[in-house]
Amino acid sequence: MKKHWSKVIALTAAALLALSGCASGSDSAESTESTQTTESTETTEESTAETTEAKELKVGVCAGPYGDMFTDAITPSLEEKGYTVEIIEFTDYVQPDQALASGDIDANLMQHTAYLTQFAADNNLDISAVINVPTAGAGVFSNSITSLDELQDGDTVAIPIDAVNLARSLRFLRDLGVITLNGEIDETKASVADIADNPKNLEFVTMDAAQISRSLDSVAIGVIPGNYAIAAELDFADALGVEKLGEDFKNVIAVRTEDVDTLGAELKEIVESQAFYDVIMADGSLYAGFDKPEWWVEKYGADE
Repeated sequence: MKKHWSKVIALTAAALLALSGCASGSDSAESTESTQTTESTETTEESTAETTEAKELKVGVCAGPYGDMFTDAITPSLEEKGYTVEIIEFTDYVQPDQALASGDIDANLMQHTAYLTQFAADNNLDISAVINVPTAGAGVFSNSITSLDELQDGDTVAIPIDAVNLARSLRFLRDLGVITLNGEIDETKASVADIADNPKNLEFVTMDAAQISRSLDSVAIGVIPGNYAIAAELDFADALGVEKLGEDFKNVIAVRTEDVDTLGAELKEIVESQAFYDVIMADGSLYAGFDKPEWWVEKYGADE
């Protein structure tokens, strides 16, 4: 009888130990599973937050159509890539490149390649061009005459003060037959001192490009870059001359050099896209009449 009860006790103890072991293992498994689930949830939440968090992009422009061009033709595609875009308008050509180099903005669209190259070199800025966009040429405007033939001896001509656009304006006036330039100079660096022939003894005054449209009452003619002419609501049909742009004088998107292969590559892809083309060439679009870059002509043809 004693042997029987001893055997029962032993079996009961073994069963209890087994049950205890199972319970312990189950608790441990549940604890491990709970920990893994929590970690997985936290990782998923972090990943989702990273995915849904918008990337902020600040873009510098000057007065004129290029802020609208960026908003109309580029921003929608950037938003599809997860960006939020803020357009910041500057009042001159100096601040946007300085702000870009310092990191206050991420890109700009307000200058042609020649200006960007010269300004970056003169100011030791590490910024680079990404891609040219359709661009409005400069125009010669006047509030007092309707033809360049009406220029009088000693009349005053307003041209931009920055070196690149000053030289550009002088070449434009030469091409229009108003003046001639010395033949042995670097035309990209021409100044008033390089005028060889000035048959009407015109007086050249330099001022910030943005101010010329507001000074037309005090000068005979003014050479106004396209963006500022459009910002001032001047009608190119009334211009006394409209510039045909060389490739270096077509506006360009710029970024910091370190971003050329990242943000720059994204912007280039968008500008070369069908979506960008469709906005530029839409019926009634202001941009449709702009001079097109070489890459555009190669892709779509000269008559598009």
